Parts: sequence; C-alpha cells; structure tokens
Amino acid sequence: MSTEVRTQTATAPDALGAPAAPHAEAARRQTSAPLSDDSRLAVEIRDLVDRGDMNEARDRFAGLVVAHTRRALRIAFQYLRDSAEADEAVQDAFVKVFSHITSYREAWPFEVWFTRILINGCLDRRKARVRRDRWIVPAADPAAIVGYERRGLPSASAHSPAQADPEARLLARERRARMTAAVERLEGRQRTVFMLCHYGDCTPREVGAMIGLNESTVRVHLFRAARKLRALLGGQP
Repeated sequence: MSTEVRTQTATAPDALGAPAAPHAEAARRQTSAPLSDDSRLAVEIRDLVDRGDMNEARDRFAGLVVAHTRRALRIAFQYLRDSAEADEAVQDAFVKVFSHITSYREAWPFEVWFTRILINGCLDRRKARVRRDRWIVPAADPAAIVGYERRGLPSASAHSPAQADPEARLLARERRARMTAAVERLEGRQRTVFMLCHYGDCTPREVGAMIGLNESTVRVHLFRAARKLRALLGGQP
C-alpha cells in the first residue's frame, strides 16, 4: 500500500494508542462520551495489569479477542490476501495490544486503537513480502481466497442459496477478483478509507480517528473511491 496509516498524518494517534497533542481537544470530547463495552473492558484489563494481576488480566483479555477476531481477520485478509498470514497478523496484533495495554487511554475507543495496531502490522508484513519477493518467486495459490471463505470469514455470498451452484460460485469468485483488482488501483488514502469502511465495518468517524482526518474529509475520500470503483468496474455493482 502506497500510503501507510502510521504516516498519513503527524497528528494521528501513535501506533500504540497515545494521541498526539493536536488531538487533545478531540480526546477531551471523546472522554466525556460513555465508554463502549470493549473500551470499558480494556480499561479494566489495564488496571489489572497495573496491579500485577496478570492471570486475571489474561482471562479478561480473552473477551476482547473473541469480540474482535472475526472483524480483525477480515481486515487483515483484505490487506494481505493470504489466510495464513492474516491469521499471524491478527495474533501478532493481539499480542502487541496486551503487551502495551497499560498505554491504552480511554479517550480513544478500543476498537480504533486495536485496528490501528493491526493495520500497521499488516503494512509491515506487506513491506517484508516485497523485500522477500525480490529473491523468491512464490507459487501461485488460486485457492487462497476460496480457502479463507471456507472458514466462514469474509464472503459476500456466504449465506446465498446460489453457493451450492458451481457456476454461481465461479461468477462470484470472478466478481470478487475484479473488485479486488479495482480496489488495488485506488489512490492510497482512498483505498485505506474504502477498505476500513467496507471491509472493516468502521464508521467514517472511526476511520478519521485512525488516520488523523476529520469525518467530512473521510466521507469525501469514500465518495471519490466509490465513484472511481464504479468507473473501473464499468458501472457494474
């Protein structure tokens, strides 16, 4: 990806969740809002770690893992296009989150903080893959996307009656391949916004918190991304 989440703006919260100074006012506004269940749990885990109760903290952290794994795998797969590597990226993100839970501040929703860490990890893996591919030519894996969907993760037609029809599956796979190729042709920031909104189930406000943009700017990028995708796909859905 040409535009990294961690470097898109100097005013975004850092990769481990500490908001930069220019966002102090926004952070104060967010602090006054009620905490979500996962943010409240993250605060409780942070306090347990601060008190040295690591066993209880790990037990409670399992709740966050259960709540966020499915969505995290979907996001990671969209960045990495490889199911095994997406699994590893998600596991690494959870390890990093727990290791740095004491730096979590409830001014930022836990989901935003966690997603930012996950995406930065995915971007690091993409960079490493590019360096590795200079020396190794990987074998093609045409079943990568199909295999991931068999595990019940992202699939636009996962519950469709047409899934039992081989021809329908082939057409759906071709549509997904065209969509993936079109998304890859988006400008870096438009691609990031589109992927977070459509594959990560993030709201424009949440995306703005992740990449350091205001909500209206995120909506502009999302609109332009959708318009370009329609053009690339020939006006087809």
